[in-house]
Amino acid sequence: MTTRNLEHLLRPRSVAVFGASNQPDSIGHTVIRNLLAAGFCGTIMPVNPRYKAVAGVLTYPDVAGLPETPDLAIIATPPATVPGLVADLGERGTRAAVVLTAGLERERDGAGRRLDHAMLAAARPYLLRILGPNATGIMIPGVGLNASYVHTAPLGGSLAFVSEAGGLVTAVLDYAASSGIGFSHFISVGSAADVDFGDILDVLGSEPNTSAILLYMESLRNARKFMSAARAAARIKPVLVVKANRSTAHHPATAFHATRLAEPDAVFHAAMRRAGILRVDTIADLFGAVETLGRARPLVGEGLTIVTNGRSPGVVATDALAHGGGRLAKLADATRGQLAEVLPDTWDGENPIDMEENASPDRHVAVLEIVLDDPATDAVLFIHEPVAVVDSEDVARALVEVAAHARRTFLACWLGRQSVGEARRVFAEAGIATYDSPEAAVQAFLQMVGYRRSQHALMQTPTSAPDASVADGARARRLIAAALAEGSQTQTVQGQQAEEILACYGLCFGDAPAVSRPEQLFMGAATDSTFGPVIVFGQGGAAIEAINDFSVALPPLNMVLAERQVLRTRVSRLLVESSTQSAATMSGLCLALVQIAQAVADLPEMVELDLNPVWVTESGVVAAGARMRLAPAAVTGPERLAIRPYPGDLEERVTVLGRPVVLRPIRPEDAPQHTELFNRLSPEDVRYRFFTLMRQLAQSELARFTQIDYDREMAFIASADGPGGRPETLGVVRAVTDPDRVRAEFAVIVRSDLKGRGLGRMLLEKMIRYCRAAGVGRLVSEVLPDNRGMRALARSLGFLECESGDEDTIQLRLELSDPDAGTS
Repeated sequence: MTTRNLEHLLRPRSVAVFGASNQPDSIGHTVIRNLLAAGFCGTIMPVNPRYKAVAGVLTYPDVAGLPETPDLAIIATPPATVPGLVADLGERGTRAAVVLTAGLERERDGAGRRLDHAMLAAARPYLLRILGPNATGIMIPGVGLNASYVHTAPLGGSLAFVSEAGGLVTAVLDYAASSGIGFSHFISVGSAADVDFGDILDVLGSEPNTSAILLYMESLRNARKFMSAARAAARIKPVLVVKANRSTAHHPATAFHATRLAEPDAVFHAAMRRAGILRVDTIADLFGAVETLGRARPLVGEGLTIVTNGRSPGVVATDALAHGGGRLAKLADATRGQLAEVLPDTWDGENPIDMEENASPDRHVAVLEIVLDDPATDAVLFIHEPVAVVDSEDVARALVEVAAHARRTFLACWLGRQSVGEARRVFAEAGIATYDSPEAAVQAFLQMVGYRRSQHALMQTPTSAPDASVADGARARRLIAAALAEGSQTQTVQGQQAEEILACYGLCFGDAPAVSRPEQLFMGAATDSTFGPVIVFGQGGAAIEAINDFSVALPPLNMVLAERQVLRTRVSRLLVESSTQSAATMSGLCLALVQIAQAVADLPEMVELDLNPVWVTESGVVAAGARMRLAPAAVTGPERLAIRPYPGDLEERVTVLGRPVVLRPIRPEDAPQHTELFNRLSPEDVRYRFFTLMRQLAQSELARFTQIDYDREMAFIASADGPGGRPETLGVVRAVTDPDRVRAEFAVIVRSDLKGRGLGRMLLEKMIRYCRAAGVGRLVSEVLPDNRGMRALARSLGFLECESGDEDTIQLRLELSDPDAGTS
C-alpha cells in the first residue's frame, strides 16, 4: 500500500474517538479535549460504553452504534481490543485509523499472533490505513484537526513535521512555538506498521500548502519505497532529516574491509544524499536550516565572502568554514581595487574583509555593495560586533536596502544580546536570515551548500560510461554457481577464481611495475541490512581502516554519481591535482566503480567484496587482487537494491523503416540525444506535446525526463545508430504512474520527419504491454483537440475519448483490465 485512502487520514470530515474518557489523566480525555479545542468543523464522535457523554459530547457504545461512518478513527483502547475494532471499522466503511495504543508487538491473540500483525490482517481486506500503533497522533492546523494527546497545539504554517518518536513531539512543539514556527502537518507515525515515511512523503510532496518537509527518524524499514518517494518529493520542495541512533555499535564479524567501513550511519547518509535530502544533526539545526532556506536567496555557487567590523569574528568564521569543508571566495582583482578605495590602509587585501571597529554605516554600505557585485562571491556573511563609537541599529537600517536588493545570498550575524537587540529586530522584520554566532551562520551556509549539492545531483545529466553496460553476466553467474557448489553455504573466493568473476565486468588485475601512480586505492562492496548493496571507495593499503578516508554510495551508479563518490574522499584531491592526466584518471576510476556497481546489481550472491590495493594506470585502473564472499541469495531480483536499476530485460530489437532500432527504457546518459530529439520537433509538435511553444529544454526539464525512477515512471525510447554510428533518439513514450498504480498518464512523441510510419504506434503498444504487466489499472492522456494524429492512433488501439474537465483538452482513456484493449 502507499497513498490509498490517506485522504481520510489527512482530510477527514468526521472523527470517532475510541477510548474517549472523562478521566483527566487519560489519553482518551486528552484527545477529545484537543479535538474540541482545535475547532474541527466536522463531526466528533466519542466512543465508550461506560459514558453517556464525554466532555459534554454525546457518546456512543461501539462501532455499530455510531450515527454515521467516521472518515477517521482514533483508537486509544487496550491492546487486545485493537484488532477487533479495526475489523469492525473496516466492515462499517472507515478507511483510516490512528492507533495510539502501545505494546501491540509485545502481546498475542488467542491464535498466538502478535497483536500488531492481527491488526494489519483485520485492516487488509478493507484497505483501511493505519497510522501507528504507538503513535502520538496527527495535527493539521489548516483543517482544525488535533487528533493527538500532546499538551499543546501547533501554530499554523507551511512546514510538515513527521516524527517516529512520540516522546520528541512535545519538545519539538515547545521549541517551534517559542520560535514562532508553524506547521501545515504534524504527524507521528509511531511504529509505522502500515503508514510509513514513504507514504507520507508521497502525499506531502504534492501538498500545495506545505513548503518543506521535516523528518525525525530512528529507523527505516522499507528503504526501496522510501527512496522512491523521497527522490520524487525532493525534486519539488526541500526535504530535511534528523536521524537518531547515529552511534549504534557496528562491529561486524567479518574480515572484509568494505563491510567494516560501510557502517549504518555512513550508508544512511549516502542514501539521503542520493535522494536529494538534506541531513542535519539536531532538531535546532533542522529548523535553522528551514529558516535559512526560506529567507535567504538560493545559492548560485559555493564561494563565501566574510565581511566584519572585527578581526576575531572573521577568524572564527573562517575556521568554522574550513572545518566544515567550505571555501572562501577568491576576490576578483577589480573588487580588491574598489575595496581598497573605501577601506583603511590596514586592510590586507584578503577575504575575510575587516572593516575595523570604527566603520561607519556609510562604510558598511560601500563595502557590502562592492562585495555583493563581486563575480567570485556567491554568498556574503556579514558579522557585526557591537562597539561604542558606532550605533548597531544605525548600521542595520543602512544595510536593510542593500540586503533587500542583493543578487547574492546574504547572511547576517549580530554578536551580543541587548546592545544589538534593535539591529536584530530590524533585520528580522526585513526577512533577512540572522544568526547568533559566526559558527551558527557558517553552519547555515554549509547547510545551504549541502542542499544545493543534493539538488544539483538530482538535476545533472551524466556522460556515457564507455562500454559500461557490456558485461558477461551469464558467465559470471556460472562461475559463482560453480564456486558455491564446491563448499558450504557461504564461500570466500579469492585469487584467480574471484578475478575471473570480476573480469566478466571489465575489471583488470595485475601487479604494481604496471602502474603509473603510486597511490594505493580501495574499492569494494558490502550489504547493508536496510539499504542492501553499497559501494565503497577510498584510500587503500594495509591501514585502510586507520586512514579512514572513504565514501559510500548506493548502486546503480553512472559516471556522474561515481565521480561524486570519488571526490568525497581526501585521496581524490591528491589524485587529480598531481596528475598530468587528471581527466583520464577520473574517468578510469569512475568506470571501475560503475563496473563494480553493475556486478553487484547483477550478482545477488556476491555479498562482500574487497579490491585492495587498486592503482591507477595509463589505461584505467588495475587491482592487485580480489576477495569476495558468496552466499545463496534469498532475493534475486532488483528488489534487493534500494534504487531500482536500469531494467535491461525490457530492451527490444525491432526493424523500423528498414533500419535496426532498439526500443528500451531511457537512461540518464540519453540526455544529449533527448535534446537533439527536441530540436528536431516542429513547433506544432512541440505545442501538441507540451501545450505551449518552447524553444529549448531547460536543464532541469532534461534531467527530469532522462533521470527517471523506474519504480514509478517509465519512458521507452526508440534508439538507432545515426550518421557516423552516433546513437540518436527517434521517439519516446512516457508514462507516470500514481503510487497506487490506479492510473498512469502517458505521452508519446516521434521525431517530426518520421511521423506516420508506425513508430509511434510501436512505442505506445510497448507502453500498454508494460503498464498492463505492472498492474496499472488505466492509461490516460490529455491531448489538444486539433492533435488529430494522436487521437486517431489512440482510437485504433481502443482508447476512448472523454471529457477532461478542461475545455481546452480531451482525455484519452484505456482500461487495461480489458485483455483486448490496446491491440490492433
